[in-house]
This record gives sequence, structure tokens and C-alpha cells, in this order.
Amino acid sequence: MATLNFNTTNSTFRQLLGNGLSYHVPPFQRDYSWGDDEWDDLWQDISALFAADGEPAHYMGYLVLQSSDSKRFDIIDGQQRLTTISIMILAGLSHLKDLINAGLDADKNRRRQEQLQNSYIGYLDPVSLIAQSKLRLNRHNDRFYQIYLVPLEHIPQRGLNASEHQLRKAFGWFKDRIKTRVGNQLDSGQNFAAFIDSLVDKLFFTVITVTDELNAFKVFETLNARGVRLSATDLLKNYLFSLISTATTHETEIRTLEEQWERIVGLLGSESFPEFLRIFWNSRHKLARKSDLFKTIDDRSPAGTMPLAWSAASINMLLSMPPSETPKTPPGTGKKNRVSSNY
Repeated sequence: MATLNFNTTNSTFRQLLGNGLSYHVPPFQRDYSWGDDEWDDLWQDISALFAADGEPAHYMGYLVLQSSDSKRFDIIDGQQRLTTISIMILAGLSHLKDLINAGLDADKNRRRQEQLQNSYIGYLDPVSLIAQSKLRLNRHNDRFYQIYLVPLEHIPQRGLNASEHQLRKAFGWFKDRIKTRVGNQLDSGQNFAAFIDSLVDKLFFTVITVTDELNAFKVFETLNARGVRLSATDLLKNYLFSLISTATTHETEIRTLEEQWERIVGLLGSESFPEFLRIFWNSRHKLARKSDLFKTIDDRSPAGTMPLAWSAASINMLLSMPPSETPKTPPGTGKKNRVSSNY
């Protein structure tokens, strides 16, 4: 039986981002999807921390990371939360920039902006002037995040994909709340800096760090068995698509497979998809138990040569079925459930 190799710690947001570590959303991980409800829930929780009778800290849930060197971490679960907090800080830095342009305590606010940016967002390379960000998003979102949000550039409203629009809306939503909270006075920059300096110590996570995809999948299965709903489907997608995304694979082919994959997940439900994948696999290969699904796929996928044909075959087989024959839920997996928005 394979050993489950992972490390668990409790970390504040300052400990996660206020250092030289970097965090990457895997290229094929889901896009940014939080909206008004999630933003408002988070803001209400944050505001409650600063009430007269507020709690000393707010628990942000599990954060599942993968790293082989303890310096660069792939975010397996928790990207929506980390991205949203980073956007909130960037929105506040944009308000600081407005205060500077208005001549309100400009010199000190400029120093505050630089210090907070370096601590929690990243820094500009002094030679290339390219942002070296502590957080990098997936292949659909990172360009927008790095080009417009991190350097606090003017944000376009047209020519964006759906998740980029959501990032833009999140930025504006939090900027409005921060402006309301700290105002536009001479001491507003100081108040904002004090707010962030306190907040980063009040938000804490249970951080589970694994060394490879197999251990990440086992962590997903263990937490799911204990009622902490994570999406193993996203982990499977990211792993398989990372194997088929090679220099010889055309972007159009990847995009088509992604669309087909999302259609299947939409039909089955994210929580049912791994069981469907196992049933399909077992119809064509040696029997794989539920607990061994990821390891079995990993073992049969050397050098990224097999998964493209296998993924395309499974997708095309399902899409070729008449709607009346398409399985909505594999046997024994229960009803279709919505993936938690706390992803």
C-alpha cells in the first residue's frame, strides 16, 4: 500500500504570502468564478473581525498545495480564496494610488503602497519592469491578472473572457468597500495600511502540502470521506490535460477537449465524475479500485503519450450517445451535487 506523504500546518495569510514563496494555479485548473455572494460573505467575515466584540481570527478552511521544493507551490485547492484576498489587497493599493494622485499624504502613501505590494503581491523587476508575482493564475486568467491588476493599470471592459470579467468585477467590488471603510482623508492611507497589517494575521488556513499528484488525490479522497468537499475532478483534469498539452498539441485541439470535458462534467456532476471515469477505465483496462484510480491512470501514462487518445476516446464516446442514453449519475454515487463555492 502506498504511503500517504503530506505535511499539515496552520498558517496565516502573512505567513503564506509575506515571504519569498510563490503560488501557482495549475494551467488547467478551473477559472476564477467567485461572485457577489462569495465576495460579500468574505467581506462580512472580515468586517466582523474589526468589530468591538469581534473574534481574534477567522478560519479560511483547508488549503491543499503541491510542491517538490517548498519554494514554489501549485494550488490544488484554495485558489478562489487566495485569488480573492489578493484582489482585495490590490483594490486597496489602487485606492492608495488614488490618494497619492490626489496629493493626500503622497510620500508616505507611496512608501506604504510599495511595501504592501512587495510583501503580499510581488515586485517589479528593476531591469525588465516585468512583475514578479507571488501568485500566478491559470492559463485563462493569468495574463489579465499580471498585465492589469498587479501593476494597477487601467482595466479594459471589453475584449475579456467571462472569468476575466469576474476578476475585473471583484477588483471594483472590493475597491468600493475599501473606499467606504477608510475614506478619502489625509489619514486614509495610514488606516488602510493598518487594516491590512492586522488582517493578514487574522486570516488563517489549515495548509496541507503534498509532494506529487498521487498524494494530492489521496488527500482529496480522505477529506471528502470526512465531509470536506473538494473537487477531485479538477485534479484529474489538470493532471491529464498537463500530459496532453505538449509542443505538438495545437491550442484549438486543447480548447475543443476542454469544452467536451466540461460538457461531460456538466452532465454527470463534478462529484460523480471520478466514479464515471473509473467505470469507463475498468471497461477497457484491468480493474481499478476507487482508492487506486489516480495511481492507475498515472502508472499507465508514461511520457504523456497515452492520455490524449484515452481522454479523447472517453469524451467522444459520451458525446456520441443519444441524450436519453447518457448516464446522469453512475450507479452508487448518489445525487448530483454542486461543488462548494469555497474552492
